[in-house]
Amino acid sequence: MASTIGKIVVSKTCTIMDLYRSVRERTMQIVAPLEIEDYVIQTAEFMSPPRWHIGHTAWFFETLLQIYQPGYKVYSEEYLFYFNSYYEGFGERIARPKRGTKSRPTVKETVAYRKHVDEQMLAFLGSVENQPEAETILSLVRLGLEHEMQHQELLVYDIKHLLCDQYDAAIKARPAAVTRVEGMAEIEGGLFRLGYNAQVDSPQSAVLSPSNYDFAFDNEKPAHQVFLQDYALDRALVSNGDYLEFLRDGGYQNFRWWFSEGWEVVNRDAWRAPLYWELHDGQWLIRDFSGLHLAESKASEPVSHVSFYEASAFAKWAGKRLPTEAEWEKAATFDPKSGDRNDFPWGNDPVDEAKANLFENRLWTPAAIGSFPDGQNGYGCQQMIGDVWEWTTSDYVPYPGFKSEFDEYNDKWFVNQKVLRGGSYATPQAHIRATYRNFFHAHERWMVSGFRCAKDA
Repeated sequence: MASTIGKIVVSKTCTIMDLYRSVRERTMQIVAPLEIEDYVIQTAEFMSPPRWHIGHTAWFFETLLQIYQPGYKVYSEEYLFYFNSYYEGFGERIARPKRGTKSRPTVKETVAYRKHVDEQMLAFLGSVENQPEAETILSLVRLGLEHEMQHQELLVYDIKHLLCDQYDAAIKARPAAVTRVEGMAEIEGGLFRLGYNAQVDSPQSAVLSPSNYDFAFDNEKPAHQVFLQDYALDRALVSNGDYLEFLRDGGYQNFRWWFSEGWEVVNRDAWRAPLYWELHDGQWLIRDFSGLHLAESKASEPVSHVSFYEASAFAKWAGKRLPTEAEWEKAATFDPKSGDRNDFPWGNDPVDEAKANLFENRLWTPAAIGSFPDGQNGYGCQQMIGDVWEWTTSDYVPYPGFKSEFDEYNDKWFVNQKVLRGGSYATPQAHIRATYRNFFHAHERWMVSGFRCAKDA
């Protein structure tokens, strides 16, 4: 179980220093297969060079050292400018589309900067209990580690866009589907408590839920009641095979399935299929970290790299709709037999490789539908955690009573974006919760995004 004492112990076997080391090492493990030339390339305005990620995540911790370690000297004013992202309060920064236009600092210099920050941070954490602001400092360190786990996932996206199957990933064998997942689950409506509330979610104990280790982002709070109508939810994610039917039925040529803005994007950007789908000699193929494959050979895998517009168009074509985030979260947390709220679809046990396809599984792709029956919920819905982030129809807005816990982190993005839930194969296990709210613009599809459909009961 997690402890609230000083917020230093993350779990019985993991201190904040342990977590710091493991998270920082994982980032460097992700970039280890890259050649030096790969680190500095920016393949699109929405991507970032790997060098920038490893520098930015060091920059985040250096800002803490600047504020809380007496006498700390800034490593480089140039680095403060280049490795800032969108934090207006920390001064000027390079524009995002131009992160790949600079060759300096070099990769070697960036790694040296990262090592310097790690040495300073570990020494600082060793004596942080003596600091008068220890609680605040440790909460910010934890935020920084969660922030770095977000960037680890972004690194996977960016490396895929940069190299795809040229990246030398150590890919594990994919598990076989062991069960057939069909139909829709009928889920009763009524009042439902949406959002993160650790004390309420773990009523048997005064300590916090082991699935969260005493952390949630401010945009997941406060927990509050919402009312749901009865609804039905697909037990399975929409597969490549399902989506191929939509595509072959002229889905990208028929305006009737699309929102007006979505139809504009389809025509403006000449979309004819999801990102990473390629048409060769009249056959659709899908490129991933392991190569180029016939779409039919990946028919049982969840479709990925689709935008909200594409997900919504498919749902309308199928005579369904996308779920709201409240509908998704109820399915992911409510046990219809006991009437209790759980941490995850399968119950209150922590995430492991048998229940969900997350980063630690090292599959580097969505797993076939039916591969993780141990992770299903009480309604028979499978793979709600991991594989692909799931689009919902909900706008990304603050929950009633929202209070920002860190300036410029979540609150500045509460406009014109949609909520996704559940994590992906690139999400670290320790980073995911059933209450986690990811968010992207409706046209974006460079992330590992998929969906399942819902309908009114």
